[in-house]
Amino acid sequence: MRHFTHLKDLGPKGQAALVKLAAEYKRNEPGALLKGKVLGMLFFNPSLRTRTSFEVAMAKLGGMSVALEEGSGVWKLETEDGAIMSGDKAEHVREAAPVLSRYVDVLGVRAFSRGMGQADDDNDGVINAFRRHARVPMISLESAREHPCQGLADMLTVQESFGQTQGVKVVLSWAPHVRPLPKAVPNSVLLHAAAAGCDVTVVHPPGFELGEAVRSEAQRYAAESGGKIRYSNDQRAAFEGAHVVYAKAWGPEPRASEDGIVASPALRGWMPTLKHFENATEEAIFLHCLPVRRNVEVSDEVLDSEFARVVDEAENRMWVQMAALAWLFGKA
Repeated sequence: MRHFTHLKDLGPKGQAALVKLAAEYKRNEPGALLKGKVLGMLFFNPSLRTRTSFEVAMAKLGGMSVALEEGSGVWKLETEDGAIMSGDKAEHVREAAPVLSRYVDVLGVRAFSRGMGQADDDNDGVINAFRRHARVPMISLESAREHPCQGLADMLTVQESFGQTQGVKVVLSWAPHVRPLPKAVPNSVLLHAAAAGCDVTVVHPPGFELGEAVRSEAQRYAAESGGKIRYSNDQRAAFEGAHVVYAKAWGPEPRASEDGIVASPALRGWMPTLKHFENATEEAIFLHCLPVRRNVEVSDEVLDSEFARVVDEAENRMWVQMAALAWLFGKA
């Protein structure tokens, strides 16, 4: 039984195949490949693009979808083994996942970081608990560690913009925010770009390093794909010659110091403006997963410029998810 909860379920070759398939589906919709199939989606956290794009993707493939919101019309769920359930969580994943598996043909779960540190994020407890106890294929709608469908959409957007991903210079730049955010999206930008053979630079202020496990995994993918990875604290130098600028806020480690660091006026200059693009290539594009806080995380002038491909990137979520769903059912 196939699952797609992390990039390691595909690897570089599998990713390339799904990006190619998504591009084919975008040119020519495949029709009712999944007629009679049902996608169940369980959201522990809010969604706009993920929920809508999956619902439309499933409809385009001839199937249907059911969306549930944990704690809102659905019991709060416990995912820890051995828990004494004397609090507000009335149902355990050990029952919930098998029951949902009787109703649906594929199960998606969205569960952000619990804010308990790098080790907890790497463990990815909620998505992995469902993966252990589900009896149908699982797909991630974003987890504590990764956002793999976003990563696929990012690479499809790069492929469309430059005709390839190999050797494309991708700069993943930390950006300021009103609060520290999880690392799932920046983790996936690094992992998927490395797997696609990109020349990746991750640039951030000191103290905002991505986790060692993710960096090591990305390095393995780069070795397989012919990609390159470097890390920097010099944003201006990193943007030089960039083909892709991907801005994203994420919180620091250790988290005990996050409030003071994120609020620091010294870091406000990390917000991308058109001035940051002066040394990028003429054909450079700007990406962001959305939602984005304008004039905090990214300036209006960048989001409204010819560089921005954020809407194209969001549309591509639907096409890569169609490809991933077809793959889960052995239709691709």
